[in-house]
Formats: sequence, C-alpha cells, structure tokens
Amino acid sequence: MNTALTTALIAATIVAVSACSSTPSTSTAPSASSTASVSTAKAATVNLASASASLVSGKLSVVPMGKGVHLTGEIGGLAPNSTHAIHIHEKGDCSAADASSAGGHFNPAGAPHGKVGSGAHHGGDMNNILADGEGVARVDVHAEGVTLGGGAANDVAGRAVIVHASQDDYKTQPTGNAGGRIACGVITVTQ
Repeated sequence: MNTALTTALIAATIVAVSACSSTPSTSTAPSASSTASVSTAKAATVNLASASASLVSGKLSVVPMGKGVHLTGEIGGLAPNSTHAIHIHEKGDCSAADASSAGGHFNPAGAPHGKVGSGAHHGGDMNNILADGEGVARVDVHAEGVTLGGGAANDVAGRAVIVHASQDDYKTQPTGNAGGRIACGVITVTQ
C-alpha cells in the first residue's frame, strides 16, 4: 500500500511538472521590449519662451500620432514671412539665455540629421515652420520615431522644443544650418 501510494505521488508530481512546463504564460503584462516604442501619455504642452534676446514665444500641443508625435499651435514674434527650423532637443533645460542648455537635437537612434519622411533623420527633426505677414507661425509638424511618455530611450516627454533663427536645410550635419535658438520650451505631459 505504501508502494502504491508512493508510486501515485511520483506519477502526480511528474504530471504536474510536465503540465507546468508546457502551459503557455497567461501574463498580460507587456514586456519591456514591447513597450519601448509605445506612447503612454495622451497629451503634452510646450510653453515656448524667448531665447537669445528674441521676442518669440508661443504654445504648442503634443499628441502621439502614427509612428511619432504631432505638434500643433502658434508661435508669435517671428519676422514676417520668415521660415524657421523647429526641433526637439535632448535636454529639457531652457535655463541658458541662448537655450544652449537644451543640448543637441534629440537623436536616440544615432541617425544623421535629415527631413521627416525623406529617409534617415534625428528623432527630434521636424519640418520647417512658416510665419505669416504678421510674424505668426501656425505650427502643424510631426516628429517620427519617438514616443510621448513611458521612459523609453525615444521618449520626448521632458525634453525641450527649440525654434531656430533660420530654416533647416535638412542636410548640414548635425543641425541643418538652422542658426541660433530663439525660443525654448519643455514638453510637459498633461494626460
């Protein structure tokens, strides 16, 4: 009887161990690699303040869209009918008078500078903005290959948006020959 009981317990243990090793995981928690490129925030704002003694300021909204983030809003104080580069920079620090404290372009993939939608480019690269006859730019630009929130390497939350004095030529490395920094603001998650 003890032999039969021992044999039954061994058989039950073998079945239980086998079942455990072949049972697929039912965990619903995403892995770190699956969340690396997914935005966790729904919206953010950027309050742009003047830099380099300019009079440029504005407010932008940032939302996840497609394979990146989309920025909309208005920037005033620009020269009438002028074209300006706008980029996301690596640090969320606008404390320097010339906004140099924001560091270089945000470039988590180590790509060359370029134009969104036309091959390799920094994660922080966006297309130029145009000011109207009154010096106001209605911003509607996209940054690809980045996320909003979540803390992944390509997350733009807490980084700075810089408006430059000149237009981006999309080819000069590493800045697109965009000129000085005339406005700076930090991407602040709101939801």
